[in-house]
Parts: sequence; C-alpha cells; structure tokens
Amino acid sequence: MPNIRARLLAVLVILCGFLTVAGTPTATAATVPDSLSFDGSPLTVSGGRFVDATGREVVLRGYNVSGETKLAENDGLPFASAADARKSAAALRALGGGNSVRFLLSWAYAEPVRGQVDTAYLAAATDQMRAFLDAGVRVYPDFHQDLYSRYLFDTDSWYTGDGAPQWAVDLGDYPDESCGICFLWGQNITQNGAVKAAQHDFWHNAHGLQDSFLDMAQQTMAYVRQHLTAEQFAGVVGFDPYNEPYAGMYDSGQTSRTWERDLLWPFYVRFRARMDAAGWQDKPAFVEPNLFWNGNVSKEEGGLLDAGTLGSRYVFNTHFYDQKAISGILMWGKAADGQYVTDFGTVRDRAAAAGTAAVVSEFGHPLAGAVSDKAPTVLKAMYQALDSRVKGASWWTTPAASGPVLSGNQWQWDIYHGRHHELMNGNPDKVLTAGDAWNDEDLSAVRLDDTGKVTLRQDARLLDRMYPSATSGTTLAFTYEDRSRDGSTTLTWNPVPSSLPNVARLVGSGQYGLLVWRSNGGTAPTELHLPASFPTAATTVVSDLGAVHGPPAYTSATGIAAALEPGGTGSRRLLLTAPDASTVHYALVTNGAASPSASLLAAARSELSAWVAQKLR
Repeated sequence: MPNIRARLLAVLVILCGFLTVAGTPTATAATVPDSLSFDGSPLTVSGGRFVDATGREVVLRGYNVSGETKLAENDGLPFASAADARKSAAALRALGGGNSVRFLLSWAYAEPVRGQVDTAYLAAATDQMRAFLDAGVRVYPDFHQDLYSRYLFDTDSWYTGDGAPQWAVDLGDYPDESCGICFLWGQNITQNGAVKAAQHDFWHNAHGLQDSFLDMAQQTMAYVRQHLTAEQFAGVVGFDPYNEPYAGMYDSGQTSRTWERDLLWPFYVRFRARMDAAGWQDKPAFVEPNLFWNGNVSKEEGGLLDAGTLGSRYVFNTHFYDQKAISGILMWGKAADGQYVTDFGTVRDRAAAAGTAAVVSEFGHPLAGAVSDKAPTVLKAMYQALDSRVKGASWWTTPAASGPVLSGNQWQWDIYHGRHHELMNGNPDKVLTAGDAWNDEDLSAVRLDDTGKVTLRQDARLLDRMYPSATSGTTLAFTYEDRSRDGSTTLTWNPVPSSLPNVARLVGSGQYGLLVWRSNGGTAPTELHLPASFPTAATTVVSDLGAVHGPPAYTSATGIAAALEPGGTGSRRLLLTAPDASTVHYALVTNGAASPSASLLAAARSELSAWVAQKLR
C-alpha cells in the first residue's frame, strides 16, 4: 500500500486545485499492484535532483509515447484505445525497463475550435495516461509540435507538421510552404517561410495565439488533475509546455540568446502561472531552451542563460540527436566509447548552473535507412553518457568524475510502427503505412508482431538497462556495461580492469552495473532496476552490505534483496537497505557467474572495498 505521507501529499494537491477549478470529486485511489510502503509518492526537485517523499534521488528512464500523436489516424492520441495503451504500458515496463514516459498531447485536437476545448479528446488522453500510471510508470505530458502545424502544408507536400490547430493557421497570411532543397524534414524549421512566419507569430502572440494556447493548456491540466485519482496524479511528474521551441525568424538586432530572454522565458513564466491555477503548483514545468542550443552541427547560443536560478519549480529539459551521424556525411564511422560524454556533460553543467534537475526528454537515431547501421553504437553511447560523464576506458580510474545519473526518455515507443494508415496531410492518394508514418522517420523501439504481441526492434540488452531508479542518498558514481550487440559484435566499452582480477573473474563475459552512493540516513532502500537478463536466481551482488548470489525477497531488515517493481508487470528491482548517514556504499550487480563460490565473493568484495576507499572516499 502507498504510504500515508504519499497519500496525504497527493490529496493536498487535489484539494488545493479545487480552490481554482471546480469539478467532479476524485474517485477513491486504487493501489498500484506490487507497491511497497515507500512507493508512489510525488516527485519534487531539490538540490538539483528529482526526489521522492522519502528523500531518495530518483532517475527517470523510459520513452516518448508517442509519435502516433503527430498523426491524424487516431485523432492526435498516442493509442487507438485504452486497451492498446495498457498493452503498451505493460510492455514498456517489462521489455523496455522504463519507469517514466513523456506523454504527447496535441493542441490541434485539444482545441479544434478556438475557445472550445474538446473534452472527449481530453477524456481519451487521460484514460490512456492512466494506463501508464496504473502500471507504475511516471508520466510527464508534453504539448508537442514540429514545424508548427500540419495545416501549413499542402496536400501534395513532401513534408508535414503537427501542433497548432487549423484555425490558428488560418489567422496568419502565411506564404505557400516550401523548403527548397531539403534532405531532412528538420530543415523546414529554418528554411520554410510558412513555418518560420507561423512560429514568429506564436512567440509574439500575434492574433492572441499564445493567450489561446495558455487558456487551452490550463483547461487541459485542470481536466487531467480532476479526472485522475490522488494516487494517479501523484505519478504525474510535471508538464513540458512546448516541444523544441524556435523563434522562426529573429527580429532586427535580436539574437538567439535575447530571444530566449525576452520571448521564450516570459512564455514559460506565464505557463507556470497556468499550472498553478490548474492545481499543478507542486509539480515543475519541464522547460526546453532554444532547439539548437546544444546541436553538434546547427548551434545557436542559448540554454536559458538569462533565466537565473530555475530552482524547484522548473526542470531543465533538453533534447539531443547526433546531427553529424544522422547526416550520413559528417560522421562516416560508428559511435565509439565516450562519444557523447562531453555533449551530455554540457547538459549536466547547464542544469547545475541553473540550480535544478535535468532531463534529456528526447534522444535517438534512425533504425532504418542509410545511416541506420550506426544506431547500435550511437544509442549505446547515448545511454552511456546518461549514466556517467566518464567514458568506459577511464571510468575505473576516475570514477569520482562520473557525476549524477541523467534522466532521459528515448524517442520513441510506437506499437503501430509499420502498421499505420495515415493520410499524409489529408491526402487519400498518399497513405503512409511504413515506419513511423511521419516525414520518413523510423525510430520506434517497438512494433507489434503478427499475433499482436509487442516486440522490441532493438537489442534488449541495450534498452532494458540497469539504472539507479531511487538512491537513498547521493550518487557518487555509476556505470553499466550492457554488452549490447552491433550485428554479431559484442560491444564492451567498460571491461573490469585486470587490477581487480577477482571482480573480473566474477563478471566474466556477463553484464554488470556498479553503483557507489553516499547515504542520507533515510530508511527507504536504494533501488536499481533489474533487466530481464538478470533473473533473480542468476544475479550476484557484491557490496559493503554483503555478498549474495540470488538475492532473497525484500524485507526492511534485509540489506540486499529483490522485489517486484510497482505496476503488476513482473518487472523487478534490487533493493539495498543502508539506514545510516554520510556513509559511502557500493554495490556491484552482475549476471556473469553461474554459481560463484564464497571465496570468490569474498575476494571480489575485498578488491572493491579497497578500490572505493582509494577512488571515492
């Protein structure tokens, strides 16, 4: 059962919201299956981290759900039905190892007529959101847009967009859409006159567009809050106001930095006020800087540099795609060990300077087409950089530089991949079925097989990863060697060094994760997600808390134990209980040894204790 403190916090959020928005009282909360006493509390931002009610540092990992929202075939919803949403949520938890989703919403379908919010759309979206919350998956909704709106594009266009409703486009006298010579859909952002002008109008509140958007957003948030139970609403982390913001066109004398300062940040302040009015006052806004602030080809100064300290009411929310790798020209080979530690280090540093938590809410790489051969290494390198700011070859010698573990949500989780029926720009002669059915994209990690079963399209060793989902204290260092494959080649970027021969023998050719943390005196355990490749009976843990093969079932008195994760999907977690303060703890978790001897466990523990004392105390 969720603990009393969590229930009270969530109920207070609901009650506070009723002061500003009337509505039907929330139904009695239902218990999420497999919950333990410390599960289910709302997250807040404190000390530059996401924290739960017990003070544990939380890492969000998962996927975007989904690019289907950008299509018309299911009326701007991620799923055709709530049943499909439940199927997807269970698979995301059990196959993809996710504990969170960025849940896409559409302005066009939420407000098809100006000033009239479509409650049928909001009801369906909330019902689908509920499917993930009931599966123990945390949610943060996102008002998504790409190229501003599909209604900017002709029926015979090579491209399409999503976001703003038709009435918003009809208000502007926009030129006929044309990208010129464009090889990638994203070039429309800076080359398509219609897209540029429409974005410019939104940020300048021409025709009251921004006012209408904010009115719609407040009504949406109020509806979601009112129609989720208190326990479900506790699983909603915050709200992403606007996907990939860009000026469109800069005014005379304006720069990317002054645009962020004078137009983007004031919009976020206004959105934050609407969150408060809708009863979301205890949840942060996941604010994105200028789209190109951290690009590795297109790059513009930004990162909300003039917003001051963001603090607990905002999260620094950014995306990262390797533009060089996607181009097919600027990066010829595969990604390598440490490829993105500098890029993701920039995200960590910017969030720290802003005094808040960070999330990389989109990252990914095409899984089909000319550059898809890079995907196994690009994605491994991105996950590696989320885990640590030190490349594998240096991790064991400089673990103290590892830094916080970043939250992130891969693009994307679309169960309809390859089975779409999308009339592109409403054209019945241009029905898209392949890939993601949107601008030739193909990035979904999943699909449905011929029996209707959700199936991974990428190596499970890459996607279903070990990560510290909740740390009772502060993470000092973390690494995970997934041994994922690039074709028939096993990618091992972080082998155990020969200076730790017994640890190396214990791990062998298996997967392993190693977490080092400083405890904070909390009684709730530290948790690591156990991938499906770590069945409990075959999992070995070597820690200062003990050394075990096949961790026992969890009790509060058991230092090293295993339990199911909340949600009833059969996914599992490792629980490490160390209710002391300011003590450095470590835990190596591996599936490499079939039945390690007591002497090998003791020897590996001795090596690791000496290594931690030398490198991290």
